[in-house]
Amino acid sequence: MYKQSVMAAALAAAFVAPLHAHAADDKDLAEIRAQIKQMKQSYEARLTALEQRLQDAQAALAQAQNAAAPAPQAPAAPATPATPAVAQEAPPETPVPAAGGTAAAANAFNPQISLVLAGTYANLRRDPTQYRLQGFLPPDGDVGPGARSFTLGESELTMAANIDPMFQGQLTFSLSGENTVSVEEGFMQTRVLGGGLNLKAGRFLSSIGYLNSQHAHAWDFVDAPLVYQAFLGGQYKPDGVQARWLAPTDVFLEVGAEFGSGRTFPGNDRNKNGLGSTAVFAHVGDDIGDSGSYRAGLSWLHTASNDRAYDENGVPFAFSGHSNVLIADAIYKWAPNGNPTQQNFKLQGEYMRRNEDGALSAASADGHYDRTQSGWYLQGVYQFMPTWRAGLRYDHLVSGTPNAAILAVNDFGNSALYPSLSTFSPSRATAMVDWSPSEFSRFRLQLARDKSQSGASDNQIYLQYIMSLGTHAAHAF
Repeated sequence: MYKQSVMAAALAAAFVAPLHAHAADDKDLAEIRAQIKQMKQSYEARLTALEQRLQDAQAALAQAQNAAAPAPQAPAAPATPATPAVAQEAPPETPVPAAGGTAAAANAFNPQISLVLAGTYANLRRDPTQYRLQGFLPPDGDVGPGARSFTLGESELTMAANIDPMFQGQLTFSLSGENTVSVEEGFMQTRVLGGGLNLKAGRFLSSIGYLNSQHAHAWDFVDAPLVYQAFLGGQYKPDGVQARWLAPTDVFLEVGAEFGSGRTFPGNDRNKNGLGSTAVFAHVGDDIGDSGSYRAGLSWLHTASNDRAYDENGVPFAFSGHSNVLIADAIYKWAPNGNPTQQNFKLQGEYMRRNEDGALSAASADGHYDRTQSGWYLQGVYQFMPTWRAGLRYDHLVSGTPNAAILAVNDFGNSALYPSLSTFSPSRATAMVDWSPSEFSRFRLQLARDKSQSGASDNQIYLQYIMSLGTHAAHAF
């Protein structure tokens, strides 16, 4: 096309030039011919360069697609009709380029880097340093309402990349407001084992339950449900290996197992070789018509501890024994005709049941300890406008009656002095509304009435912001 335009211009100039020969001397004609020649050469060079770039891009794309297989994906079938686009899932998410794409080929050795910034303002009626879940042995981890006034929440720095056609890796640092840095996740996983099988090794958010595998910035509320705080210390993050199998069926079906060191609560470091914890899980999901989808799961965690210590009323306690946690979870998502951008609704709940069996010691007393406890939460979140959501959550725990030999000695049966050994059912009601001006930012107001201790209700008000910088992989269904 460029060549034809150049030739047309040259012919026009050739026909017009004789009509004006009397006004142009030989020098003028030479300059016109030189300009035409220069224009022709310039357009030909540009056209040749464009054709070469097109060929190079096509060749690079074909080579990358042949060299790299697609990475295994989490829930596929159930997420089709009602997967939220902007506000229903975590706000700061931008899909990572698929393996084998031009972006991945051009940046094969450059990891995707993302930073999530979070902060809160908390107004708490009761002193948060006195917070406890009455009727439960104090857990390790992130438990309680947090500090009063302004606090820098947990920020996350993540680096992830395809290592080669066989492996990919991810490292996530947790940056706390107390100026501490810890490894939230650091793992490698396979990409092309085939047959729906995937292996992961390192430190990772366990796939037990539903909420456990999500980072805190993806939660629909400021804090974790009470069952997660009481039974898992906030979140269960083992150091170990995970094997997951995705069935080749129209209905989403996956099963998996995890084997870890057992150093994570409800276990602790026992300084032993071999396996310290075992977890198994199964998830199933499917579409419900054109507007709905669901996922349900069942998980089991087995771990142990040796002198898992805590202090109460100035007395050191320690538990040694086995912990078994059973988890049932379910989630339903709705969006009109599968389009969640205008409106959508999510109903989510989990039930946990834990049994701890072993020995409990305190000062000079010790003896057998056996206790079965349970709890659940149910929450609903409705996006009523493209950038606005509102949600309600209710938590409930049942402490169970402890079978503990030490209750008969040293006044350890006094619930006022030793509330962890008492019988109580903590509960909490929470409401929230949030605004997400884009998929990279969110502002949230949350109100809660916490009844975790007998006769001591706590009214809690939170203001939270979540900001995302850089590329962040989308979360699972």
